[in-house]
Amino acid sequence: MKDSVYKVVELVGTSTESWEKAAAAVIEMAAQTLKELRVAEVAEQDVHIENGKITAYRVKLKVSFKYLPD
Repeated sequence: MKDSVYKVVELVGTSTESWEKAAAAVIEMAAQTLKELRVAEVAEQDVHIENGKITAYRVKLKVSFKYLPD
């Protein structure tokens, strides 16, 4: 196996439906600009509440991708 280097960034996604959809939004957006995505780790989850009801789900992901120098 060849040695590799990976970079990790924290990204936050939101959804009005679920944490899963918030996480999917992060990955879909990240995949548009970051190459060689490898792993995403859920760092935090929270919700926004208005008038006693959940209005948005938020997920902070640590996303890793293969580091490819220019």
